[in-house]
Amino acid sequence: MAISTNHVASLSKPCISSFTTLKVLSKPNNYFHPGQSEFKRSSISCNVTSEASTLTINAKENDFKTLQRPNSVGRFGKFGGKYVPETLIPALTELEAAFHVIAVDQDFQKELEGILKDYVGRESPLYFAERLTEHYRRPNGEGPHIYLKREDLNHTGSHKINNAIGQVLLAKRLGKKRIIAETGAGQHGVATATVCARFGLECIVYMGAQDMERQALNVFRMKLLGAEVRGVHAGTATLKDATSEAIRDWVTNVDSTHYILGSVAGPHPYPMMVREFHAIIGKETRRQALEKWGGKPDVLVACVGGGSNAMGLFHEFVDDFDVRLIGVEAAGHGLDSNKHAATLTKGEVGVLHGAMSFLLQDDDGQIIEPHSISAGLDYPGVGPEHSFLKERGRAEYHSATDDEALEAFKRVSRLEGIIPALETSHALAYLEKLCPSLPDKAKVVVSCSGRGDKDVHTAIKYLQV
Repeated sequence: MAISTNHVASLSKPCISSFTTLKVLSKPNNYFHPGQSEFKRSSISCNVTSEASTLTINAKENDFKTLQRPNSVGRFGKFGGKYVPETLIPALTELEAAFHVIAVDQDFQKELEGILKDYVGRESPLYFAERLTEHYRRPNGEGPHIYLKREDLNHTGSHKINNAIGQVLLAKRLGKKRIIAETGAGQHGVATATVCARFGLECIVYMGAQDMERQALNVFRMKLLGAEVRGVHAGTATLKDATSEAIRDWVTNVDSTHYILGSVAGPHPYPMMVREFHAIIGKETRRQALEKWGGKPDVLVACVGGGSNAMGLFHEFVDDFDVRLIGVEAAGHGLDSNKHAATLTKGEVGVLHGAMSFLLQDDDGQIIEPHSISAGLDYPGVGPEHSFLKERGRAEYHSATDDEALEAFKRVSRLEGIIPALETSHALAYLEKLCPSLPDKAKVVVSCSGRGDKDVHTAIKYLQV
């Protein structure tokens, strides 16, 4: 459900619609308390000024390095914040305080490191894709070198386990015995169900009914692991709607429940916290690159839905201005088709699921339903730090269509013997446009965020093999 900003002033009490879309005219307060008169007078409008929608700031290295990401009130520039009902403010405050404690707690960090090593299987390889590299070699023999950061080799088959492990350990510290999560492609749901089984916690996963159908394998895996999977039939029955239902559950059961949000989205401290649990991806990549070729990558490429795998890879290198950061969104049927999920490419600034970011929305602030062949990219918002990096000019964001992703899915399977997730396939698809422009021997690292066995049921409908 989305609310028209024409009717904002009529809100008289905290309600679930506070997690849905608002289009903003000017810088809002950080906290969204619909019951307060201050909110009724705040600058909320159906239209975004041209300044807000087109502002691009060139990233100046010295200035950028001094910026907090996020600042003390949970903002990345103007993005982020806590747009939530008052019911959740104490829980978010408690969560943030606990996160800052465990960040410097050596016992916690040692336990986390041990589980990531012995249970998840970290570190994940940085693999030289020799035949893919040869595929992009130009007639004169020059071309970039392609490496895959193999998050698909983690236990459960994707990067999602990094965050799930970290958050479940944090939930135990908080004394929460009931865990909820949302999932689109099912990988975050599987990761959450896995860690709940490992630590003996109740697990409930919300998943759109459409996603349950196209990700039936992961639904079975979650149930096998002991999780209850609750289908969501509202809206388009995809990730956005599953997230809304998970938030509704959390509002109702906040005292006993921890919400393991699966991406760098949502209200503060989630974008920061999820990023930090995934930052190991970039830290390993830096160390492995130094070992393999004695330097840094020249280009990092990752798919972006909510953006957790991308932020996990990018974060380590944000202050390295000689490293290009490239996020690849889902262009669906094409950017001009209205059947896409290219939020950073085509979206405008608004509020969804507790944070300000770029969104796919109409002139009334209503969500434009996204589309992607990939369930994990089928989301109308994006993590606020990605919006910040886009606006500051530090990262660049492009897109790949369903057809391009399917071709990359097949190409990498046949050239490297690696079946990538359809999410990852969007990043791999962008290599077709990127590689011809790169200098000889440029080092490109692609986040192989997940394995593709979950997507064979979808791909078989479209591919002739």
